[in-house]
Amino acid sequence: MDLNHVAVFARVVELESFTAAAQQLGLPKSSVSRTVSRLEEELGVRLLQRTTRRLHLTDAGQAYFERARAALGSLEEAALAASNLSVEPRGVVRMTAPGDMGLINLPGLIARFVSKYPLVHVEVSLSARRVDLVAEGFDIAVRAGKLQDSSLVARKIGSDTLAIFASPAYLRKRGRPKTLSDLAHHDCVLFRAINGKSEWTLTGPQGEESVTVRGPITCDEMGFIQRAVVAGAGIGLLPRIAVRLAPKGSAQAENVQLLPEYSVTGGDLSVVTPSTRFQPAAVTAFRDFLVAELTRLWNSL
Repeated sequence: MDLNHVAVFARVVELESFTAAAQQLGLPKSSVSRTVSRLEEELGVRLLQRTTRRLHLTDAGQAYFERARAALGSLEEAALAASNLSVEPRGVVRMTAPGDMGLINLPGLIARFVSKYPLVHVEVSLSARRVDLVAEGFDIAVRAGKLQDSSLVARKIGSDTLAIFASPAYLRKRGRPKTLSDLAHHDCVLFRAINGKSEWTLTGPQGEESVTVRGPITCDEMGFIQRAVVAGAGIGLLPRIAVRLAPKGSAQAENVQLLPEYSVTGGDLSVVTPSTRFQPAAVTAFRDFLVAELTRLWNSL
């Protein structure tokens, strides 16, 4: 069977006109009509009912068109994907990530990528809110925590835990808590708390334990919380990976872990994309680069 015949038939149906299809394909109307007739002969069924005013698909024609259109679409995607293999990635890639991604040197990773692919421009939007990738036109997101949108394709990098940290300056001023309940008498830097109060539930030697903590600062962005802890504003629950990856000699690296027997299971870190079957070469290259580099970084800890 000649796939060109199938493609011509599909174009006629999509445009609902032999004349319009012929104009778009750059063929005589008579050639388009003959092509559809030959396809019907090959299949042994009538696909279209022709009248002086319009075309009507037969039941067989409707069933054939739906499957043919899907198959032709897959072939077009395959051709585009194959062509991308021989073309250097180029164009704009739009990504979104939490603001605290700077803590694991996201700027450094992107700098290395654009150095490798100089024809790619990466636009980064850092936001604490959950961005709708499709509606807002983003190609890639780095997400921390549970993924709520099942329409996204996710590649898990790893999981982290939160632990209790404070700066040396704060500990010199306020002393070191010896038990979990002692945290109730300390200033804490809070994540999405209400009225300066929050309940921390951690897993320790006796299983889950809770303590009500208070503090002068609340924020919805983990990078801010880490910097507030560094500044001595209070004790904070911080991702262990962020402290481990802090540059040696930096104030962040000097944060002291308290009550190390207690921790909170954090969410997964994932690289996610919209669930489209075809993606531009630049998006695919950037996604694969991020997954490889973040996984390597995670596994090195």
